[in-house]
Formats: sequence, C-alpha cells, structure tokens
Amino acid sequence: MHYLPEGRPVLTVSTLGAPGEGLGTVLGWLAEHGVAGVELRLAPGQIAAPAMTRQDRARLRSEVADAGVAITGLASYIRMADAAPDELVVGALEAALFLAADLGAPTVRVFPGAPTEPAEYQQVPVTTTARNEVNALAAGRLTAVGRVAEELDVFPALETHDSHPRGEDIAAILGQVEGRVGAVWDLMHPWRVGESLEDTWNILAPWLTNGLGSVQVKDAGLPESRTPVTIGDGTLPVDGFAQLLKDRGYTGLLCLEWEKAWHPDAVRLDAAIASTRAWYLRHWPDRPAVVEQAAVGQPAPDLPAVSPGEPPVSAQETVVETP
Repeated sequence: MHYLPEGRPVLTVSTLGAPGEGLGTVLGWLAEHGVAGVELRLAPGQIAAPAMTRQDRARLRSEVADAGVAITGLASYIRMADAAPDELVVGALEAALFLAADLGAPTVRVFPGAPTEPAEYQQVPVTTTARNEVNALAAGRLTAVGRVAEELDVFPALETHDSHPRGEDIAAILGQVEGRVGAVWDLMHPWRVGESLEDTWNILAPWLTNGLGSVQVKDAGLPESRTPVTIGDGTLPVDGFAQLLKDRGYTGLLCLEWEKAWHPDAVRLDAAIASTRAWYLRHWPDRPAVVEQAAVGQPAPDLPAVSPGEPPVSAQETVVETP
C-alpha cells in the first residue's frame, strides 16, 4: 500500500467509533461517505484482535481489500512506559507489528502510558517516576523493536496521550529512539493542556512528515464535556487545525477518532463521518485524497504458519484498553 501524492491529507476512520458493529457495517459507512481508509482498533473482541489466527488475518485483509479500502494502521493500547517488565511490553509490540504486517497496515499506534499522580484534565500529569527515566524507558523499548520493524516495514507511532499529552512530551521520547518511528498528534490532548497548534506541529513535524506519523481530528464541548460532538460543533480549534495542516503542506493520514466506545451517548459513527467529510471538503475542496492499495479486490496472500521471531501469546497481556 502507498498513498498517492494528492497534495492533501488522506482521510481515514478509526473503528473506535463503532463499538459492537461488524466490519461489514463499518465498510458500508465508509463507502457511503467516500472514505477509503480505516484504522483498526486492536483489542480483544474487536475486528482486529491480538490473538487472531492465520485464517482470521487472511479473511480480514481480504474483506477490507474487496471493499476497496486500505487498512491505514492498527490502534493498539500498548503502553511504552508501563511498569510491566520489558519483555512483556516489547513482546506485545512485536506481536502487534507482525499482525499489522499480515494485514497490510503500515503502522501500529502506541501510548506513552507512564504511571502518574492524579491531575486535573487540563493539567500535564506528574509521573510517579522521574520523567527523564520514564522517557528513557519508553525510548529503549521502541528502539528494541527497531530491527523487527525494519524487516516487516511496519513501524510504531507514539500518540500524544495520558502521561505525555503535549508534543514536547512525545518528542522527549522520540528524540532518543534509534530507528524509524512516527508520532500521532491527537488534536485534543496537547490543546487541552495549553500547547498551541503551532507549537505542537513545530515540535512533532520530524515524526509527522516522515511517512510514519498521523494526525487525529475530533471535537467536544471542552472543558464542560468530553463527549464527542460532530466536527465543528464543539470548542476544539478544528478549523485552525485544518488551516495549519494546509499551510504546512501536510499530506499524511488524517484520522477521525470518534470515541463512542468511551462515550455511548455520542452520535453513531456514520453521522460523525458525514460531519468530518463536510469539514474536510471545506478545507480541501478539490477531489479527495485517495488511498491506493495493491491488488485491491484480490484475495489476501497466504500467510506463513508462524511468523519468524513471533513472540508468545503471553506477551500480549499488556495490550490494555484505556480511554
């Protein structure tokens, strides 16, 4: 899979917005609104699950390809600065990278996830261990999967989230990583703790424009409510975000992360896609970005019985769901 140079971002949608819905339903909504990319949430019981069999992987890859849709990434819940032993965290990430390769996805999203002291939502939390030690731990684990990632041509991307909500927090980790790695800029988290759009972009640009990074759009009525609202109906600076991406010439992935899994009262994903598509076309009004996938409509290739070096199932225990 590769992205055609359209001069605009590639719109994709996360299955986080469709809890309990089958793949066919999600693909139907994407087709209805002309979206050709999907990010699969990686968690037990979801469309993409950590312990999928060879047959399940082949079936999923084929069904998505037959719909003319590209799998643009896996959204894992692996926490790189978790207090769990290195072998569990690194093993879980290696397993996710193998799964992504089997599905044809280019990246695996991961979280910082360091233990923190209680904090208000609009504050950067204090880590329970010195932040420089936390950053070194996460960077070392990302470095540890570098060889496997290069061999598979699938790479981790670290999101602005939880213990590290700002671009500067994420850069403090990524700047220490040896090997290729990307960043995921979730619009909400840096902004809610006071980092400007310009600062987030300027700090994370090396990991957003390297072909491995992505940005996430969402909206909500912060600070009063975290419940997702259709794009443009909340308080997040979605139009300023789009203008910045245009001004900087960003042409990577732009993902709708609709958090209905955490907020059941949010509108259904198809309505969220419609509002996102309308917002997208207001800012990029020409023909939409296109995802081209090799052999679309063809059966997925046979997968090996065991991927070389694949970690044991027990290493998947650190794939933990957190909002």
